[in-house]
Amino acid sequence: MTKVDYIVVGCGLAGIAFCEELRKSNKSFLVFDDASQQSSKVAGGLFNPVVLKRFTAAWKAQVFLDSALPFYYQLQNRLNLDCIHEVPIFRIFNSIEEQNNWFIASDKPVLSKFLTPKVIQPENPQINTEFGLGRVLKTGWIDTSALIESYMSDLRSLNKFRKESFDYDSMVVNEHYIQYKGIQASHVVFSEGFGLKQNKYFNTLPLVGSKGEYITIQAPELKLGFILKGPVFIIPLGNQTFLVGATYDNDDKSKDPSQGKRLELLSKLNTMVNCAYEVVDQIAAIRPTVKDRRPLVGRHPNYNNLFVFNGLGTRGVLASPFLAKQLFDHIENNAVLESEIDIERYENLFIG
Repeated sequence: MTKVDYIVVGCGLAGIAFCEELRKSNKSFLVFDDASQQSSKVAGGLFNPVVLKRFTAAWKAQVFLDSALPFYYQLQNRLNLDCIHEVPIFRIFNSIEEQNNWFIASDKPVLSKFLTPKVIQPENPQINTEFGLGRVLKTGWIDTSALIESYMSDLRSLNKFRKESFDYDSMVVNEHYIQYKGIQASHVVFSEGFGLKQNKYFNTLPLVGSKGEYITIQAPELKLGFILKGPVFIIPLGNQTFLVGATYDNDDKSKDPSQGKRLELLSKLNTMVNCAYEVVDQIAAIRPTVKDRRPLVGRHPNYNNLFVFNGLGTRGVLASPFLAKQLFDHIENNAVLESEIDIERYENLFIG
């Protein structure tokens, strides 16, 4: 019988952040991931503290940012990676009214540290804008695919990773521990993304899921050293390639890219740039979104050693490190979770 403190199911951004809390506290753990959920790996990887549709601060923007960047730099150094790209976002203005709304927002204390209070005219003639751009600070993107692959490789080298599906029916939950296929664990944390819908212990939680699709283009004439935001984001990946996205679809739960969303992305892209480009890739995944737009974190009401860490939606890059520490402190030190993230708010949905 192998004994560990934790089994972690899922090795996306949430799972990695929680594993790092375990590692820092010298807790033993084993990670299961079958690569069925790809939302973290195919995400744009943006860290952006501002909702650029409405010019408002994202939920817990500064709190998450203060935790996220030190976390990723520490991880990047430990794994000997180059996955963090701190670059500004420039938001295309579509009218004088949007410019005025930007000025008003940039004067607010909560946003003044993120929004520069002026209109910038792009030097790049390939960008379509009649009304100029607004610059957002403390932004960038994480190469989440490279980060996750490197983290999994590190776990394999330490014999802490199993690339296989987790079989819920093979788990025996006792009062003080869990038995699973020759493993005895004190706790199990489920960070499966949209795969939570198949988890019989937590599948009654209102995880909606939103399908997102991106295209990658090659555009030699598009000289962008920043992220451009219009109807979609254009993220420079290097080597004259750019990630363009994303779409949002709450109804389609297939994992395959669609021609319809490809055309939607191209239509929006064409309003933002006027240069030649070639589409070289298209990807899709289901984001783990929740009805109330807040994460699903906490202890199962009927099993005191089963936990969930999920529902981070489009803000997983920013939110994961802070919320991982919240969950770890909740489990190990009986710290109280904030009510807006605690799954206790849905306790009436659990059966048995």
